[in-house]
Amino acid sequence: MELSGKILVIDDEIGIRRGCRRALEPEGFLIEEASTLREGKEKIQKDHYDLVLLDVMMPDGRGIDLLEPILEKDPDTVCIIITGYATVELATSAIKEGAYDFISKPFTSDLLLMTVNQGLEKRKLSLESKRLEVVEKEAAELARTKEEMEKLDQAKSAFMLTIAHELRTPVSSAQSLLRTLTRGIAGELSDQQREILERIELRMDQLIELIEDLLSLASSKSSELESPLEPIELESVLQEVLDSYAFEAESKEISLVVEMTDEDLMIEGTHDGLKRILGNLLGNAIKYTPEKGLIQVKIQHISDKVEIRISDNGMGIPEEDLPHIWDEFFRAKNARHSGIGGTGLGLSIVKQYVDRFHGQISVSSLKGQGTSFILLFSLATL
Repeated sequence: MELSGKILVIDDEIGIRRGCRRALEPEGFLIEEASTLREGKEKIQKDHYDLVLLDVMMPDGRGIDLLEPILEKDPDTVCIIITGYATVELATSAIKEGAYDFISKPFTSDLLLMTVNQGLEKRKLSLESKRLEVVEKEAAELARTKEEMEKLDQAKSAFMLTIAHELRTPVSSAQSLLRTLTRGIAGELSDQQREILERIELRMDQLIELIEDLLSLASSKSSELESPLEPIELESVLQEVLDSYAFEAESKEISLVVEMTDEDLMIEGTHDGLKRILGNLLGNAIKYTPEKGLIQVKIQHISDKVEIRISDNGMGIPEEDLPHIWDEFFRAKNARHSGIGGTGLGLSIVKQYVDRFHGQISVSSLKGQGTSFILLFSLATL
């Protein structure tokens, strides 16, 4: 039988102690006994009890004097006074000292059970109330911590935006000057000078990519910088992205296969956000797929969802790196060692926008065999 509670009976009369045991043990209570206040106090100090049945008059003192040490150890312990001298004064005094109730001798098993059950129900409610107070306090603390983290995140995003905006103009200007020099517009260059300037130009291109990614990441985190979500036509945005990467794909002789089972599919989002999602995923696919490789884009309508699958047969992602690919500035080990440039922000930006659009994204990949990203969005209608 599952125990209903642990009860200590402190009474000098063996008949009372045994009677309490006979009435309470069949109901699932664990009963312990003490015949003196001293013995009762020792048991209370050593063990824990849900309820104490306490005789008011003991050979070695008053039972009421035990109320203070009992409640000091556990304020929710239920104390019920057993007395053969029931008076209003005694009841008032016992309640003031912290007793829950009292029972007059002689008493029936039914009365004892009813009083004990009521007392334990009161204890249960008190403990539950305290538990809820702790939960509410923890929830308030979590909410406060969350609010502080959001403020820090907003400050970080604002800082990234400010720095990226401040850097973009001078870097773009320097990039234009470099291109003027490398194209010989400002005069002829020696082979060595041209090689040096082309290396600088490559580094400037990488810096511009980092700045653009920082801007995208900050924008994806800041709802104030985004337009409200609205139905966005998927096919037109996809075509924009395909057009922007057509030259890179052609230069590597990569086959781009697009399959769209339904036309006029729309998702809830923003034009810029969807363009960045598709652009980052397609750009990565082209970047990490070798020459004459294959990239497949498949879009289909499944129930009330739109599934977008972008697959390639490129270098793939090592299994141990897959859990970290959404982290900011993270790059898989084989990508870092490939000599191919990257900021490690692209997939983090994708994840931010997907979450903002209430979508889902998953990835499957085998090192050396390719990668497949699957996006799932709710179908939107005008």
